[in-house]
Amino acid sequence: MKRVLFVCLGNICRSSAAEEVFRSLVRSRGLEGEVEVDSAGIIDYHEGELSDPRMRSHAARRGYRLLHRSRPVTAADFARFDYIVGMDADNLRALQRIAATASEVRATLLPMADFLRRYEAEKIPDPYYGTGRDFDYVLDLLEDASPALLDFVLGKA
Repeated sequence: MKRVLFVCLGNICRSSAAEEVFRSLVRSRGLEGEVEVDSAGIIDYHEGELSDPRMRSHAARRGYRLLHRSRPVTAADFARFDYIVGMDADNLRALQRIAATASEVRATLLPMADFLRRYEAEKIPDPYYGTGRDFDYVLDLLEDASPALLDFVLGKA
């Protein structure tokens, strides 16, 4: 079983959407027993909350149901997950700081944007202060990057 954790700042937009986009891809390929997916945030400000209503709405238009409740990433996640995927450079730096406090580190840190194939972007931008177009763009990026990430996780890339 491969375990993948998606991380953004608050776990209410990008990482929760990435979790569901990736889980849907895993399901469509019949790999539910081979890949486990979760998401978390760098901060705990939104802990226990559902994803941002705007992200839920835009994701629902594409057939995704965002039911995850926000949680902060913990040092224990670095022992539990094989891959921790950050949405931007700030997230990855924060994850490196958290990893330094972990008693065991099994996870490999990866930037989600490294798996983009059709789009060129250095990060998955935070749509929180943007418009509906920004939320759609994030979903476009996540849908683009997820197949290559899944192939990588399965050792096919």
